[in-house]
Amino acid sequence: MKKRIAILGSTGSIGTQTLEVIAQNPDHFEVEVLTANNNIELLVQQAKQFQPNMVVVANQCRYNTLVEALKNEPIKIFAGKEALEQVVQLETVDVVVTAMVGYSGLIPTIRAVEAGKHIALANKETLVVAGEIITRKAVENKVNIYPVDSEHSAIFQCLAGEHMNEIEKIYLTASGGPFRNLTEAQLEKVTREDALKHPNWDMGAKITIDSASMMNKGFEVIEAKWLFDLKASQIDVIVHPQSIIHSIVQFRDGSMKAQMGLPDMKLPIQYALNFPQRLPSNFARFNFLDYPKLTFEQPNTKKFRNLALAFEALEKGGNLPCILNAANEVVVQAFLKEQIRFVDMPDLIEESMQKVTNLKNPVLDDYIQTDKETRLLTTSLIKQRSKN
Repeated sequence: MKKRIAILGSTGSIGTQTLEVIAQNPDHFEVEVLTANNNIELLVQQAKQFQPNMVVVANQCRYNTLVEALKNEPIKIFAGKEALEQVVQLETVDVVVTAMVGYSGLIPTIRAVEAGKHIALANKETLVVAGEIITRKAVENKVNIYPVDSEHSAIFQCLAGEHMNEIEKIYLTASGGPFRNLTEAQLEKVTREDALKHPNWDMGAKITIDSASMMNKGFEVIEAKWLFDLKASQIDVIVHPQSIIHSIVQFRDGSMKAQMGLPDMKLPIQYALNFPQRLPSNFARFNFLDYPKLTFEQPNTKKFRNLALAFEALEKGGNLPCILNAANEVVVQAFLKEQIRFVDMPDLIEESMQKVTNLKNPVLDDYIQTDKETRLLTTSLIKQRSKN
């Protein structure tokens, strides 16, 4: 039987690549639900091509436009955040691909897990904000979480067949981003356009900025803790500019496994959708002679303090990772609007982490309140900085 897929965030980078994978494997997958926040034009194209049972636009103001565009299609149309939470619970959905960006993916993911839907997880912020809740609910509802991030997919692939063997350590690889070789003085002059040019990966604006600041890698460290039940001391980050080795597992006997391949998100997406079987693909193949040198270096957490802040949030726990995420979402948007400098972002995040109330054992309502409080505080800090 074909797996029926719901894609939360079908018009983003991961969503569009997921649809490419589905189009290449029509005997294995079919689209049941497509959702988007605001990009009606692309959502309409996708709906007409893949003929899902339902489409949802989170922005209710775009509902009438969507209805008009799809009036001749046999597709159910809904709008609003509540609709997002409801469609993931449909009996006709087998796998939910969580490709929404940021905190917005948290509640729909929780509802999908509660409904017993297996998750192909591309929304790392979900586990950053509330990893303990998500993983506990996944166990309670017998839900599998298949990582889509290339680094976590690499760890997941390295662990196949190793369930009896203890992990000593994992190494998450990082490209280092576009500013790896810049001095601190040069970072002061980084522009929005500079930061949106990633050397190896094609991603949306928010994730590209996170990658440039190394917050993306910090989020991946926290995500890895929950996905693989690790301590902070078992997680390391290594800069690997070629992005060929996607991550490494070290076992207690010292043996190491690495997963390799050309940078292409469609491979981890396809692996997550069809686990445990691997499907044939026409993805480009790696040639060792094209990469005679694979290099590695330590990340510079003095220049890229966001990575250090993420480790701090992981070690202290509670709602601190939620504060980290909320503050980061606000400062990234401010940087994209050119309201602050690139180097201002970690300062503002750190100040938010210090000023928002820290809770040791938060429940879901605490996370929701923490997110709101942090966004208000960080926005206020940005306004104060712009006045000075």
